[in-house]
Amino acid sequence: MGPLRGRKKTGNEGAATGAVSNVTVPRMVVVRPKKPNGAAVLVIGGGGYFRIQIGSAAMPTAEWLAKRGVTAFVLYYRLPGDGWASEVPFQDGQRAMRLLRGNWKTLGIDPKRIGVIGFSAGGHLAGTLATRGAHDFYPAIDAVDTVSAVPDFAGLIYPVISMRAPIDTTRTARYVSKLPDWRNAFSVEAQVTGTTPPIFLAHAYDDPTADVAHSLRLAAAMHAAKRPVEMHLFQRGGHSWGAGQARRAGRSMAPLVRQLGAVERVAGERGC
Repeated sequence: MGPLRGRKKTGNEGAATGAVSNVTVPRMVVVRPKKPNGAAVLVIGGGGYFRIQIGSAAMPTAEWLAKRGVTAFVLYYRLPGDGWASEVPFQDGQRAMRLLRGNWKTLGIDPKRIGVIGFSAGGHLAGTLATRGAHDFYPAIDAVDTVSAVPDFAGLIYPVISMRAPIDTTRTARYVSKLPDWRNAFSVEAQVTGTTPPIFLAHAYDDPTADVAHSLRLAAAMHAAKRPVEMHLFQRGGHSWGAGQARRAGRSMAPLVRQLGAVERVAGERGC
């Protein structure tokens, strides 16, 4: 079975509300601030690599960042759940980072202040860029592919991190398992090195989809490598908080504001 074709689809029921699938051409939507401060963030919604939570997570986050002077780029990436090969999200994410850094003058951003924020499976993609962004996921297309795809900082919100037991039960892992050496190469915690950029993590202990152990494993790996890491854990919250659905997480927008503020602080303290 080949990848699906036709127009993108947007969900309008339940957990799929605002989620996009059937992305045939990867792209970014730019949310520009009125007073840009030079910083830029690639925003990656989650959805288990079969859909992308744009309406409830990625776009509200981009709008929040823009209000604070950060130029946000919401990524629409191709999905294995639509029949694409399992490596395409990493190809699209890497190409997006290179396009941002390679065109920094045109975009009006600082090439040394380009970060990434990812939710759930988007957190896995963002974490992979942070730890394996220097690995070429696709053959070079043009000169921009000589530019670094490693973000200067990463914020991973209720992320899928590990492909290793006993937390290898996510839908994300199901798609990634089709790749070579998937348990090692795509376990973000196994790819941390002495040059991994600062990472911020946020997770809830009662997350039924991505066990909190995902963030705990990455935080431990960052600590062992003596890399900057900050982690916020919540007793309750479940999964897919988005921009703070009060009924599901018992929260307003405030916790997400604090989380993204922490990302900015971690990056700022290191001069990113």
